[in-house]
Amino acid sequence: MSNYILYGLTAALLAVSYAKDRKKTRAALMKAWKSFENILPEFLGVITLVGILIAALNPQVITRLLGAQSGWVGVVLAAIVGAITLIPGFVAFPMAAILLQNGAGYMQMGAFISTLMMVGVVTLPVEFKYFGKRLSIFRNSLAFIFSFLVAFIIQKVVG
Repeated sequence: MSNYILYGLTAALLAVSYAKDRKKTRAALMKAWKSFENILPEFLGVITLVGILIAALNPQVITRLLGAQSGWVGVVLAAIVGAITLIPGFVAFPMAAILLQNGAGYMQMGAFISTLMMVGVVTLPVEFKYFGKRLSIFRNSLAFIFSFLVAFIIQKVVG
């Protein structure tokens, strides 16, 4: 029901914007469409990859590796994968939801998403260039440790 309310509110605000300034509203809609076109291939690619992964790894395997019963070993595994992987947030959150539906644990997905967003093993060379080695390693290390705190808090709140 709340989705219908949000869609209705969005349509109403779009109508207000269009009535106020048609030219700016059209320009904004064209920018939004271009952004959608740029994001779509990446989004579909990762969702397809997750679909293949879920087809190859049945829910029992996902539960064993990343489920609530995997405990801190699963959290560490999820954190390492998240730190190494380079996936944008708009893809990561739906992917985490799919993994949760297939048996992954909240604590493990908390660590995965945290490290995915905050730790950048793949992007370290760029960070070295702009921030220097010492600061980059320090920042990534703190972010990695912080992801375990996030996982712990999520476990206490949700679990």
